[in-house]
Amino acid sequence: MEDLPPRHNPLILFLKGLLMGGADIIPGISGGTIALITGIYDDLVFAIKSIDLHLLIYPFLSIYKSQYIKKTKESFFSINFYFLIPLIAGIATAFLIMAHGIHYLLITYTAYVYAFFLGLILSSAIVIYLRIEKKSPIYLISLLIGVISSYTFVSLSGIQLDHSLPVIFVSGIISICAMILPGISGAFMMLLLGQYDYMLNALRTLYMAPIIVYLIGASIGIISFSHVLSFFIKKYRFVTLSFLVGIMLGGLKRPIDGLMKQSNPFSIPTMISIAVGALMVFGVEYIFYKRGGEKWIRKSSN
Repeated sequence: MEDLPPRHNPLILFLKGLLMGGADIIPGISGGTIALITGIYDDLVFAIKSIDLHLLIYPFLSIYKSQYIKKTKESFFSINFYFLIPLIAGIATAFLIMAHGIHYLLITYTAYVYAFFLGLILSSAIVIYLRIEKKSPIYLISLLIGVISSYTFVSLSGIQLDHSLPVIFVSGIISICAMILPGISGAFMMLLLGQYDYMLNALRTLYMAPIIVYLIGASIGIISFSHVLSFFIKKYRFVTLSFLVGIMLGGLKRPIDGLMKQSNPFSIPTMISIAVGALMVFGVEYIFYKRGGEKWIRKSSN
């Protein structure tokens, strides 16, 4: 069994969880990047990997074979609860607090919010693309496939995803994967899937059915993706990042459409909102590199 990562102060972990949750609820900023900035990224991936999905099966198998009781205990106690509980508590608290604020802003300052999202998402796409040190035609092809796929998806008018529990479940799987991938926003994925406003309202009103289903999907998604991520990033890192950049660029159609529906989409306050969103991302990226982000990128791409 691998050694457990060093222990952290639970209060500090909770505060870092607040920052991660605050980032992930805003389209364009990744909680994974915040984890890297605050120095807990490696421990986060390790802690997620410590969760064995067989833990969902072993208790039922133990009814028929007693040997699975031991395996259930081993899987349960191998989870790094000391790290995960305060961090998840911080993330959940941020979600509940910011759900109210974002909902109010979407209703009261619609144009400014869409402009802010536009600045966040566009600058995030630029930042991620600039991380690709070696340019290659295959990366451009991957980017274009992402753009076309995303743009086509958000352009569909006759076929729209509803808010049924199976859709929420799949949305949880997809969006949560962004949390452990620096630079990719889980909230953006929810925006792309048309579930962002709905889940914000569910959090605001504590509508538990979709919240629970989302959390189940998110749990399965993040545990599975923590293993898949290392393979694709190591083997096809820049192809993967290029495709994700394309998805973000193609998905810009949604905030742009929302902005263009406003009476004065090119007002000075709107332009300032775009600039603020972009500066937030570039500011996070600046801190990212100051804290050794470049070394992490080089290491993970080898």
